[in-house]
Parts: sequence; C-alpha cells; structure tokens
Amino acid sequence: MAEPKTIGILGGMGPAATVDLFDKLVRATDAATDQDHLRILIDNNPRIPNRNDAIAGRGPSPVPALIAGARGLEREGADCILISCNTAHFFAPEIGAALSIPILNMIEATVDATKARGVKRAGVMAGTGCIDAQLYQNALERAGIEPVTHDPEEQKRMMALIYRIKGGDMASASRAEARALAAVLIARGAEAIIAGCTEAPLVLFQRDISIPLLNSTDILVERAIAFASA
Repeated sequence: MAEPKTIGILGGMGPAATVDLFDKLVRATDAATDQDHLRILIDNNPRIPNRNDAIAGRGPSPVPALIAGARGLEREGADCILISCNTAHFFAPEIGAALSIPILNMIEATVDATKARGVKRAGVMAGTGCIDAQLYQNALERAGIEPVTHDPEEQKRMMALIYRIKGGDMASASRAEARALAAVLIARGAEAIIAGCTEAPLVLFQRDISIPLLNSTDILVERAIAFASA
C-alpha cells in the first residue's frame, strides 16, 4: 500500500480558522493509532498582509508572503497545499505558478459540492474581498448556480462579524448575527448557504438554519483526505 501523501496548510488567515481546519482533518481521518493519521505541515503565519485590503487596493500584496509560505511547505515535504482562507484564493494562480505541487482549491471544491446537491440558488456568506472579487459568484455561475449575496450594508455587517470572530468573539451575540445574516439570504430564495469564509463555521452551524449549510472547511477536508489517500 502506498504511503499517504503529506498535506501542507498555508495558515494564519486567521489562526482560529487554521486550528479548525487542522482539527477537522484529524477528526475526519479513519485512524485507530497515531501512525494511521496523515502527516500535516502547518505554516501558521498571521503576519500575512490583509487579503481584503489588498484586493481593494488599500494595502500591500500578500502574494510574496503566501508564496514564501507555500514554498516552505513544499520544501518540507508537502504534496499539496491547503489555504485556510477563502479570500486568499484570489491569489491562488500566482501561488500555484510558483509551486510544483497542487493547491487544492477550497472554492472549486465547495462549488462542486453545491452542484452535486442539486442546488440552484446558493447564498454566499463571505468576506468583502471574496465578494468583491466575485470568487464564489463566478464559480457558481459557471456551474449553473445562481449566487445570492448580501447588499452593501449587510456585507459591512458580515465583515464586522468576521473581524469579531478573528478577535476571539464567538459568544451568543456573534452567533445571533451569523444566524440573522444567513436568514437574509434564505429570505431571498437561497436553497443552501455556503459558509464561504473560514471564520463563519466557527459561529454558524447546521442546526441554526433550515436549509443545507455547506461548510467550505469541511468540504476542503474531504477533498484533502481523498487526495492524500489516493
């Protein structure tokens, strides 16, 4: 039997989302002993410049730091790269061009899972950079799915919620705001909600909404384990 592949996580975006990704990889692995688990390398670098600001033209590019981190993971033996931030996938083509190993794309995996469920209208809860760059909207439309998004004022609330979560606030008020923002998209006809920011699943759970919640972290974990085990 072939040795499982090694997974590299380009993390720190944010740290709690990186921990969540690692935790879910461990929990989803079919393992009876330590030795049954996958080798996972993590570069948890919270100094990577703000992706939303870079996309908006208000801050420095995160690309040099992202490439440096990904190359470091490759040098240490990673066979693939996972990026712990949906918005950072805006820069995935530049990162991928600097590597000889694949990036397992979280957005592509999530849209594939959405299509497989037969969803026709998908609500997207994501950071402003991700929304402004049309990352999910374009991918969903290519798959024949209509994206449902927040209006500008609601998107400001979504971004404020993300920064609260990044600051460690996952209390009841943050969970209530996540439910309210999901409810807006459901009222607009969404048949499923995509948690398209890796902070969102830290405060929004399937029990909170009446339609399917497609957690981009969970979906990436499934793809990564399949890749590593192939």
